[in-house]
Amino acid sequence: MTTTNFSIHAYMQLKSFAMDILKQGSKTWVTEVLGNLETMWDGIESTISKSGSASYIIPLQQFIFKFLMKSLVGADPSVSQEIADSGYIMLDRWLAVQLLPTVKIGILQPLEEIFLHSWAYPFLLVSGDYKKLCDFVKKEGKEVLRRGETEFGLSAEDSLHNLLFILGFNAFGGFSVYLPGLMSRIVSDKTGLQEKIGTEVKEKAGSTLSFDSVKEMPLVMSLVYETLRLSPPVPTQYGRARKDFILSSHDSVYNIKKGELLCGYQPLVMRDPKIFDDPESFKPDRFMNEKGSELLNYLYWSNGPQTGSPSTSNKQCAAKDYVVLTTALFVAYIFSRYDSIVGDSSSITAVEKAQ
Repeated sequence: MTTTNFSIHAYMQLKSFAMDILKQGSKTWVTEVLGNLETMWDGIESTISKSGSASYIIPLQQFIFKFLMKSLVGADPSVSQEIADSGYIMLDRWLAVQLLPTVKIGILQPLEEIFLHSWAYPFLLVSGDYKKLCDFVKKEGKEVLRRGETEFGLSAEDSLHNLLFILGFNAFGGFSVYLPGLMSRIVSDKTGLQEKIGTEVKEKAGSTLSFDSVKEMPLVMSLVYETLRLSPPVPTQYGRARKDFILSSHDSVYNIKKGELLCGYQPLVMRDPKIFDDPESFKPDRFMNEKGSELLNYLYWSNGPQTGSPSTSNKQCAAKDYVVLTTALFVAYIFSRYDSIVGDSSSITAVEKAQ
């Protein structure tokens, strides 16, 4: 087997493993999202009543960590006090040493490039955290790890580290970047969006919120898509050309050679004025109706069009549909519980319970 064939085969194994984790997790996903949202908002309400305002950044991360650990790993963080209290912080630190060399901080240049982007940070900085997470997953996520070995031919180590990568980098990292921005847009709204969403949720939710019920909420879904358009969780994607091909834009043509490295910058792609009217503006109803549905062909936040489907033969985000529907469920829960929430980019100052 050649090196190239091996790498493709290994990628397909890992993608299959990731998709299986999501499939198995779907059995408890909605229940865990809703249950942990209830805990999160109970805590926020309690803090507001005591202090007059509540930061939602840490509660969001705790919510994300707990529901993902239960859904993806099949492990309850509460069985370990340290993981329950600090697991999300361990993942934050692990993510930080990987992402800091690549992300824009906004300090005076060239100081940022010289001191932050010129080297990789040593794993030693987070090795203790990572070992604690590994030990917890080994003990509490045995069934998922077993499937990685017996059904997908992965070694015990590959199963463990790829499960942690899916949990920590793909899922926790993505939601931790994306949901605070969504919250900020909702709580700072001055256009009547909250009232419109609340009306739609109350009309469409039925007796129980579910993935099926949020699919019937066009404004909620459009809000999710528009937030992904303007604030994709992963702004850049990379890939090597597997063959020679022609890459075309509206007005240019490029000859791509096999082996060349390509980079896609999503914030630019999804602000194309020839596709999106007034592309810099946030329009929560942009993706509604027939015209809006056609725009989904150009929504590329997941390393492929929103109308596409992830598979082992492409590099589209395996959890593409879970991200969209989980976020829609997140929004729908808020407006099934509240008529309005008021705040800013990091905190909530008031909530009005739904009538």
